[in-house]
Amino acid sequence: MGITNSCCVSSSPKLRRNAHSRLESYNPDPELSREETGCNLQHISDRENVDDMYMEYNPSDHPRASTIFLSKSQTDVEIPSKNVREKRKSIFTNHHGSTRRTHSSCSTIFLDDNTVSQPNLKFTIKCVSLAIYYHIKNRAADGGMRQDIFDEKLHPLSKSEVPSDYDRHEPEQKQIYRFVRTLFTAAQLTAECAIVTLVYLERLLTYAEIDIGPGNWKRIVLGAILLASKVWDDQAVWNVDYCQILKDITVEDMNELERQFLELLQFNINVPSSVYAKYYFDLRSLSETNSLSFPLEPLSRDKAQRLEAISRLCDDNYKDTRRTSKKRSASVDNLVGVRWVPAILS
Repeated sequence: MGITNSCCVSSSPKLRRNAHSRLESYNPDPELSREETGCNLQHISDRENVDDMYMEYNPSDHPRASTIFLSKSQTDVEIPSKNVREKRKSIFTNHHGSTRRTHSSCSTIFLDDNTVSQPNLKFTIKCVSLAIYYHIKNRAADGGMRQDIFDEKLHPLSKSEVPSDYDRHEPEQKQIYRFVRTLFTAAQLTAECAIVTLVYLERLLTYAEIDIGPGNWKRIVLGAILLASKVWDDQAVWNVDYCQILKDITVEDMNELERQFLELLQFNINVPSSVYAKYYFDLRSLSETNSLSFPLEPLSRDKAQRLEAISRLCDDNYKDTRRTSKKRSASVDNLVGVRWVPAILS
């Protein structure tokens, strides 16, 4: 076995292939770097072993990290006036009920029309608009890095002339809500898409190290909605459809906005269920702080039947999964059937 001319060595297909191959071996140039080849994008394997200290600052990636919009809303020390609080309460107040807080009892259960699996569209859009409002209002003083693709002066959304001080006047919450609501209503997007939009928005601010402000908030929100609608919805809205909603924007501009948005996200469009649930419940916390919560209504017979149907469907899916796991664990040899005998405790 120690002789070099052994038959075992000569019969190796690898050595025979190398001996008779006429192709020269490829030796990559060690002097070429990643920057010189023009590939500056982070590989997906580079994101697999990310340090926990770095993940703490990425709430859109890590479920334990605190959302940025909730922390910025808590730093707002301005107390809204009584008229503003009453006006916000009147948005979701049921005209046939009372505005005081109600509690469930043994005979009556109070629920709102908003769950993590089926969020209310109007409620979610209002909460997302409020989160964007706090992002703009409590942004950093330096403004972060500037991206020309989001500048409304360089890429206007309408043919009307952009004022010179367009980046100095902060938009109101109503203005943000009307802009988001128009896109969601015209494109027939779902409430889940609004939550994913907020996830992509905060991921963009974290990855690209930019801030959303009066001069770029519309195009940032538009890019996040465009990407979220394609990732979340099965029947995605095409870029040309947004050109019909925003009459003065071109398809080329929408394509470039989507391409650069994806590059700034490093093509990381994954939204885990834990991150989605965290953003949903943080939006609920934001709504309660700003008096935007839905009024609680007594659980009716129809709602109870719907909840029972949903629970039965989930239970059936669980039973199917459990039955499949039972079949996989059974042996094929002398298989007669799996019998489940109740245990007798004495």
